[in-house]
Amino acid sequence: MKIINFDKENSLVSQYMLELRDVSIQRDRMRFRHNLQRIGEIMAYEISRSLDYEEVPTATPLGTATCRTIKDQLVLGTILRAGMPFHNGFLSYFDYADNAFVSAYRKYKEKDSFDIHIEYIATPSLDGKTLILVDPMLATGASMELAYRALLTKGTPERVIFASVIASAQAVEFLGSHFSDNVSLYVACIDDVINEHKYIVPGLGDAGDLAFGEKL
Repeated sequence: MKIINFDKENSLVSQYMLELRDVSIQRDRMRFRHNLQRIGEIMAYEISRSLDYEEVPTATPLGTATCRTIKDQLVLGTILRAGMPFHNGFLSYFDYADNAFVSAYRKYKEKDSFDIHIEYIATPSLDGKTLILVDPMLATGASMELAYRALLTKGTPERVIFASVIASAQAVEFLGSHFSDNVSLYVACIDDVINEHKYIVPGLGDAGDLAFGEKL
């Protein structure tokens, strides 16, 4: 699996990551959502550079110009609910993309023991498409892998790209062991540790709760 880690070089992503992590700034839900969206926009631009393009003639008021447009048939997928602001960042750049949504959550059997459950899928056919599957937090990588397997019931994409804001080193290793070299992972930062509750450390907390409020 090819890994593109934005933390390896300086960019605006570093500033947005600081604000996402800072306990005083992240209390502002609107800013938290906006920063997730802005990181999604930057990643969308970087991903756009790796896509296939074709030249098309375009009529102007004074003649005809030749421009390039994305050839890939894009499907933007996300995992509800934390993924929505991040997803919107990609959608604001890939505005002609189709969209897919998966509901995945941790169902706890004991305090620190859980399974990942999926209860909802809404997606177009993925056959021959380029699937960009986004989830802001990759703690173990299991939710992303399971969401992808669930989406495969609706078709087989030609190309797969994962995108995340923060991933643990364990999640990166997990995904790398399950996916081949033709799959890419774009990530803003990789943290070294997940704790006994399977939360990323230092991470930023619960992205869904910070974006939308605490849940029962």
